[in-house]
Amino acid sequence: MSDEDHVVPFAETATADLVLEAVYAGGITGNISDDPLARLLPGVGNQGGFRFNGSPARQDVRFAVLYTTGAEPDWPDELDPQTGLFTYYGDNRQPGRELHDTPRRGNVLLRDCFAWSHGQERAKVPPFFLFEKVASSGRNVRFRGLLAPGGVALTSDDELQAIWRSTLGKRFQNYRSYFTVLDAPKISRAWITDLVAENPLSANCPAAWRQWVEARSYLPLLAPPTIIVRSTAQQQPDAVGKSIVSVIHQHFSPRPHDFEACAVELWRMMAPATGKCDVTRHSRDGGRDAVGEYMLGPESDRVAVEFALEAKCYAADNSVGVRDVARLISRIRHRQFGVFVTTSFFNKQVYEEVRKDGHPIVMICGRDIADVLRRHGYGDPQAVKSWLDHRFPAA
Repeated sequence: MSDEDHVVPFAETATADLVLEAVYAGGITGNISDDPLARLLPGVGNQGGFRFNGSPARQDVRFAVLYTTGAEPDWPDELDPQTGLFTYYGDNRQPGRELHDTPRRGNVLLRDCFAWSHGQERAKVPPFFLFEKVASSGRNVRFRGLLAPGGVALTSDDELQAIWRSTLGKRFQNYRSYFTVLDAPKISRAWITDLVAENPLSANCPAAWRQWVEARSYLPLLAPPTIIVRSTAQQQPDAVGKSIVSVIHQHFSPRPHDFEACAVELWRMMAPATGKCDVTRHSRDGGRDAVGEYMLGPESDRVAVEFALEAKCYAADNSVGVRDVARLISRIRHRQFGVFVTTSFFNKQVYEEVRKDGHPIVMICGRDIADVLRRHGYGDPQAVKSWLDHRFPAA
């Protein structure tokens, strides 16, 4: 929590509005009654990632809270402020239960809400309020926005997917869902009162929510980025992520050139619209480890944008410097962009120079690699090693 955060005291949470990015303080008694969400939003309780006023089983949920802690690396909830999309995983996170047979019925709520959102029953979809835990601040929470199921650029198949995961060799399914953060920077206490009274489209209803309910028209809250220069800490994964990236480094350290094919596959995971991409011969790479095409437009009329890719399988403490990236920049031609993939991180100087000079370079570090592998179901070193052994076996 920074010194610039607006913090609402615990004593005021029962009457406070919900203001985007504001922090709502927890109590100090040392038990679950310190949770501010139960006071902010009556009836949602004080435990769990899914919380709601009403019952998913009775299909009478008036509003719901999605609470994320960021502490479950196998289930990486993620908010993209540039697109307004929020990725959230359901509550079947251990083997032994059917997809919808969870104690809080969170997956039942997801199933029903996404179904209603595509029919004539959108009025049955409750508003979703997104909160996240504030690190190292007791029970303090931050309000991240009002959510509507789905997104303007997503198909119905994309919006809610039942995905397979495995733990200790046991397989199970969970939902991966996508929501849009609507352009509603303030949720009035009056509307929360109306929701409790089952009057969601009252005069106090935010315009963006009314527009979505009446026409399934999304008005997302977009936050265009400033110049992004990630610190070394921001480029490094957590403890499990470090072990994942370490497995990759160990796998390719005797044959670092073979990492280039792996880097292409990691890039495909991050950018599914990537088309043809060829790893170059080491003696003729011209400063590029791979060259490929990124496809834009509808399937019936695609436009290919060329890119060049550079890959460095470095140890975690060996940063990518100016010389490494300058080699890629010098090989990018007009109307091309570059992709640099490393198992380590980019030092501050090269990161600042690339961003401030406006070079079209995508910079993928160890943390990005760990995150994308987790999103694709490779959530521990053993799973990553198995993937590497099958996809990139030693000659």
